[in-house]
Amino acid sequence: MSSAFKNCKTLMVTGASRGLGLQMVESLATGTCSPGKIIATARDPGGAAALRRLAEKFPNLHIVALDVVSQESIEKAAQEVDQLVREDGLSCLINNAGINVVANFETVTAEKMLENFHTNAVAPLMITKAFLPLLKRAAARGTGMGVHRAAVINMTSLLGSVELNWGERANSFKWYPYRTSKSALNMVTRCMAVDMEADGILCMALHPGWVRTDMGGPQAPLSAEESISSVLSVIGGLSEKDHGSFLHYTGEPLPW
Repeated sequence: MSSAFKNCKTLMVTGASRGLGLQMVESLATGTCSPGKIIATARDPGGAAALRRLAEKFPNLHIVALDVVSQESIEKAAQEVDQLVREDGLSCLINNAGINVVANFETVTAEKMLENFHTNAVAPLMITKAFLPLLKRAAARGTGMGVHRAAVINMTSLLGSVELNWGERANSFKWYPYRTSKSALNMVTRCMAVDMEADGILCMALHPGWVRTDMGGPQAPLSAEESISSVLSVIGGLSEKDHGSFLHYTGEPLPW
């Protein structure tokens, strides 16, 4: 894991009760360069047994309830995190929570599209907007761009790339709701990057790879540990040159 996280005072991960979010929190908490405070959000903290076990072991890990599709929940979580981070603000926000509503051309409905769009594209925008005062507070205390100052990382997918949706990959994953929601998230990321640049807040989109999780399925080539090890290495190394970018977990740029 990147030593940059040593200089990251406060970090928040959404959707941290399972899958990549849980792995991210575990890797950050157990790493030698752990952030000062790690805030892990879950829709139902009471049911997040693995996350609670981690929080019992690591005093710098705090669990906050957050239902990403509820504006009331987002605002309540922002107030709670404000109390946790105080004058430090929020150095790094990782919008990781996401769902895959599987539907092809035959089975897709407006409801399925909107459900996936709300969680994957609208929620990260609304969360970042609610947490912007905390990100600005952190950004005001540093120079340059990166997790040492203030950064927003949107966990996206190369399945959201319009350019790459052709040929074999297009035929394998005919996921209308998921693919379009991630494509929308990519645009949200670029729009926010434009708006947050003046405050020195880095914003970018990151593809974690195809990973063996509940969402990725058993046939995926990467383990959660392998993916997150690379993801954290990329996040820790981000600087001005990566602002507004769409990167692979290897650090390579992806086509929009």
